[in-house]
Amino acid sequence: MKALILAAGFGTRLLPFTNHTPKPLFPISGQPLLDKTILDLMKADCTGIVINTHHLHLQIEEFIRKQNYGISVTTRYEPEILGTGGAIKNTSDFWDEQPFMVINSDILTDIDLKDVYEYHLGHTHPATLVLHDFQIFNNVSVTGEGFITGFDKSDIVPDSKANTKLAFTGIQVIDSDLPTLIPDNCFYSVIDLYRNLISANRKVKALIITDHFWRDIGTPEAYNDAVFEKAAPEAFKKAFPESASGQITITKLKGDGSDRKWHRLSSGEQTLILVDHGIRDNTSICEVDSFIAIGRHLKKKGIPVPKIHLHDAFSGMAFLEDLGDLHLQDLVNKTHNKNERIDIYRKLIELLIQMSQNGKQNFNPSMTFQTPAYDRELILEKECRYFQTAFLNGYLEKKLSFETVADDFFYLADMALAYAVNGFMHRDFQSRNIMIKKGRFYFIDFQGGRMGPLQYDLASLLIDPYVELPFEDQMELADFCFEKLKEKMTIDKEKFLKGYHYCALTRNLQILGAFGFLSRVKGKKWFEQYIPQAAKSLNYYLKKLENNELPVLKSIAQTIIE
Repeated sequence: MKALILAAGFGTRLLPFTNHTPKPLFPISGQPLLDKTILDLMKADCTGIVINTHHLHLQIEEFIRKQNYGISVTTRYEPEILGTGGAIKNTSDFWDEQPFMVINSDILTDIDLKDVYEYHLGHTHPATLVLHDFQIFNNVSVTGEGFITGFDKSDIVPDSKANTKLAFTGIQVIDSDLPTLIPDNCFYSVIDLYRNLISANRKVKALIITDHFWRDIGTPEAYNDAVFEKAAPEAFKKAFPESASGQITITKLKGDGSDRKWHRLSSGEQTLILVDHGIRDNTSICEVDSFIAIGRHLKKKGIPVPKIHLHDAFSGMAFLEDLGDLHLQDLVNKTHNKNERIDIYRKLIELLIQMSQNGKQNFNPSMTFQTPAYDRELILEKECRYFQTAFLNGYLEKKLSFETVADDFFYLADMALAYAVNGFMHRDFQSRNIMIKKGRFYFIDFQGGRMGPLQYDLASLLIDPYVELPFEDQMELADFCFEKLKEKMTIDKEKFLKGYHYCALTRNLQILGAFGFLSRVKGKKWFEQYIPQAAKSLNYYLKKLENNELPVLKSIAQTIIE
């Protein structure tokens, strides 16, 4: 048996993702779908495969060149797409006297292709199409005897009481004489060939399949479904190898500021968390890549982060240890005793120091998806300008240019870096990114991590508007952090606290920018309730500076709370 894999399409329904990767190379559990299709054909004793190509054909050709399948696998480039029938005609020189198989490159299935081929050999009709019941695609009319009579939902099926409509799986076997019936050098659908055969009383046979797995990955939703259905059971097996597998149920969880989607997966008494970053939109490092790489790096360094059991970097899915639903925000807001509250934060600060200093060991900057370090450009763009455009201009609708406050922003960026105690920096170390499970703290949402000042994460923790930690507690805890650091390194208290104050300001600008953007642009209005506390915090830390520092920013901040 020889086979043709149809792989020339543009993948229009999968845009924009097919702008950088052809649909046949979309991976399922890390394996390109094209590779799986070729291996499935080889299991069916296929002796030669040709793949028609057009869109991003060089990627497909390069992929095939790098493989060693042990049988002939070639590509046939179509300068202009010829359609399914045209592709068959264009590869006429490849076929021998035996029937050949044609299979779509965008289907994921466990249908036994050897059984399909042997079924075709067992009858005398010129073509066999593999059909199944898949409601949204059911448009092929089939008689009770298993012969195809039409290919549209509107087709009238003779003796309709005995007949039905089913869906084409994208798998077919064709006798070697049929390509002679297809016109040369033009776009032609194989469906038109079958219609002509039926009109000429040459019957087209249906092989109706049940109890199988089949997915078309032609849309983002269908691709995600296919990845999930393969990956989720595997994730549970890795996480709970001693537990029997069972049906997996999905519960959507409430997200925060990002566009990622969170779900809790349950199988029996076991649970996992699925975080879906979305299909990657480029071939360079993406957020999911950083999430996986940094998460595993921190886990290796003994930092309390969730275990990543399985991930699929192309689809953006990661299956994590379930840490429950208790955030630090919930715990602190229920803790009214100051001493108990301070004790909680002291434990967290010790873990923060551990994360900063252990996390910097062997940290590879290539793991980061934005910038490798917390630097001047990042502060100016992602914090200062973000505050100006998203909060002042956008949320408050103030007509204020960057140039108006540029000198203050430049000064603040330089000062935040001048007194830095550098290490691994989480960059969003706030109460909703700290979980409590069985009395232990865990850190999540570390994908924005990079090298940077420990004081920034400390400020993120202490000025967090979600908990409104009293300012006197913030100062006490900043002193505590210094004392714990002094046990590990030679450090000047005045310089450390200066670095903390400046980082508290840059973080505060970022918070207000984010709250303004999320509430106004993303429609997440619940963030608005935290803006007053963030504005109050900005003014507090500005007032702790010398009189001649950041005069324009001080004036602006004062107008926010008036």
